[in-house]
Amino acid sequence: KMQPSGRHYVVVRPLFSEDSFAEQHERINRTRKTLRHHLKDYFTCDTNRAKNAARSLLPIIGWIKNYNIKEWLLGDIVSGISTGLVAVLQGLAFSLLASLPPGYGLYTAFFPAIIYFFLGTSRHLSVGAFPILSLMVGAVVTRLVPDGGPPANITGFEGLSMEQQRVLVASSVTFVMGAFQLIMGLLQVGFIVMYLSETLVSGFTTAAAVHILVSQLRFVLGLDFPGVNGPLAIVYTLENVFSDITNTNVADLVTSIVIMALVLIVKEINDRFKSKLPVPIPIEVIVVGIITEYDSKIYNFLIKLHHFIYESPIAPNLEVIKESAVEAFPMAIVGFAVAFSVAKVYSVKHDYTIDGNQELLAFGVSNMFGASFRSFAASTALSRTAIQESTGGKTQIAGVLSAMMVLIVIVAVGFLLEPLPRSVLGALVIVNLKGMLMQFRELPFLWKNDRTDFVTWVVTFVASLFLGLDLGLAVGLGAELFTVVCRTQFPRCSLLANITGTDIYRDRKDYNSIYEPEGVKIFKIPSPIFFANIDFFRDKLVQAVGFSPLKVLKKRNKALRKIRKMLRNGELEISDVRRPSTDTSEDNNSMEGLDQPIDFSGIPIQVNWNTELPANISVPPVNIHSLVLDFSAVSFLDISALKGLKATLKEFLRIEVDVYIVSCDVYIMEKLHQCSFFDDEIKTSIFYPTLHDAMLHILEKHPDHGELEKVFTVICNGLTVN
Repeated sequence: KMQPSGRHYVVVRPLFSEDSFAEQHERINRTRKTLRHHLKDYFTCDTNRAKNAARSLLPIIGWIKNYNIKEWLLGDIVSGISTGLVAVLQGLAFSLLASLPPGYGLYTAFFPAIIYFFLGTSRHLSVGAFPILSLMVGAVVTRLVPDGGPPANITGFEGLSMEQQRVLVASSVTFVMGAFQLIMGLLQVGFIVMYLSETLVSGFTTAAAVHILVSQLRFVLGLDFPGVNGPLAIVYTLENVFSDITNTNVADLVTSIVIMALVLIVKEINDRFKSKLPVPIPIEVIVVGIITEYDSKIYNFLIKLHHFIYESPIAPNLEVIKESAVEAFPMAIVGFAVAFSVAKVYSVKHDYTIDGNQELLAFGVSNMFGASFRSFAASTALSRTAIQESTGGKTQIAGVLSAMMVLIVIVAVGFLLEPLPRSVLGALVIVNLKGMLMQFRELPFLWKNDRTDFVTWVVTFVASLFLGLDLGLAVGLGAELFTVVCRTQFPRCSLLANITGTDIYRDRKDYNSIYEPEGVKIFKIPSPIFFANIDFFRDKLVQAVGFSPLKVLKKRNKALRKIRKMLRNGELEISDVRRPSTDTSEDNNSMEGLDQPIDFSGIPIQVNWNTELPANISVPPVNIHSLVLDFSAVSFLDISALKGLKATLKEFLRIEVDVYIVSCDVYIMEKLHQCSFFDDEIKTSIFYPTLHDAMLHILEKHPDHGELEKVFTVICNGLTVN
């Protein structure tokens, strides 16, 4: 039993091995479901399951019936208006990144948000244009419909203007991106985002921010040269900028600098006084309203409005889909990863759950639906979502109201659709990069605390910067997985020792007050053991004990062959002992059988391997009698590791070193039984539930000449064994 005693604990129990523990404590025999049972449960349908499926596919059913009108509606209205104003300006600005006319960004701020209102599980996410996705779409657009030169040879481009061709490309790649997200959602692979660590996403988004910054230089400087995409695009763009910099439009440059300075100052005011301001100052809207020249061409405005509302949907172009599918897949991953990461932050803050698979479905359908109405790839933007949450948004009603704001702005303030100076939009894009560019500040922290994550960040950043965002993401993911493999393949193994006066064991190098019984080594590997690291495990174990058990075993068997030969030849005399038979079938120089258990047959004496042996016989000394393997951090063993472990244990046992395995997971034990791990040499009795149980057993078997009583009497204040 366990009795509390101040800040001490006293446990009185028998010393257990796994065998004795199993005898005294019967384990519940649980039946596990097979794949057939899981499939049967998955496809079985009843009334409750149908209701749950409907709530899962349409999350709005779950929260709309609990909507608190008195407490939430006003906040959602204020949030929707504030977020909508920002969404309009960001939609216009981010269209430049997609190499599309500004008005098409408004489609992205409207159509996907409407669908997400019904299908999304996040209550605070603001759906719409995201600069990195816009840039990735722009790369495909400029590749298939370049600024200078003929477009790609694609059926369906005939009779279309350059603008129409680009819109068709953008909507098609968005459609296939949404299709990828929808398929992943149906396949329930929302967990895939877990492979994109915060470090990788940070390096990737920072590189994307630099790409965006460089791409906007031509608009800020008023230069006229075609866009560049593909590997080293950033280098070629900078080359074009500097070669053409003498043609800078000073008016555009000055306007951009003034706008950026003004917007940054007001955004800083919004951040510092957000607790006192009812809503953030919509500085982007104010700037655009001041700069835009109102043109009262009502007729043109009505025509554009008519097109916006009544323009018929378009079908994606199959040839464009074939040309862009490779780029669309990383876009689907990036769009979902960013949105899910942001949604998770606010779900934790406001104590509700989000479903990754349902989010994939929501964004997949949103993007496919939006693409049919000429919008481009949609996700979220952290700044826009932060505004939606900080201004009082409680549910996606704020999101749908922001989408309505987009429609209202188009109807009531149609002049925004007139061509705006690109330098203004470029300046607004650059200002919105502040948060992503400030991620450079993470590097000193990563360098100081985790060099592996630092390498992942730098590799992802450099690859994304010079190879392009799609290839850069693949390289970054490969680098990240490589670091994971390295950490599991080359873990930090250690020798443990007892902390004096306790039942606690720690790395012997980290403490001074330790106790190490003579002849005992405690080895810990803090990772799974599998095919890739079993050899590393064996090498580290050999280093830890100071000898190779296989070499010792072979040396001993070879020594026995020599002793037998010397006895047969009369070179070694033992009084009162019959000389062994003159069987010469055993070849002393043969290497066969040297790794088998030691056979003392034919030798009339017991060989003590730690004493001086006859002349010309040398065997490496073995200075331990017990080896303890701490498996507390071993989560799984594969077949290759199981075979390697079995061979290693036998090598130690055959040279008279007792091996004990402690804290082994019960499911690993089951696997060992299933795979016939145990035999005449390796028995279940070598397994112990705790390290301290094994150590007490060893010290009972090999008394430590007084140290046992001196040290473990103190331990008994905390642990008494009867």
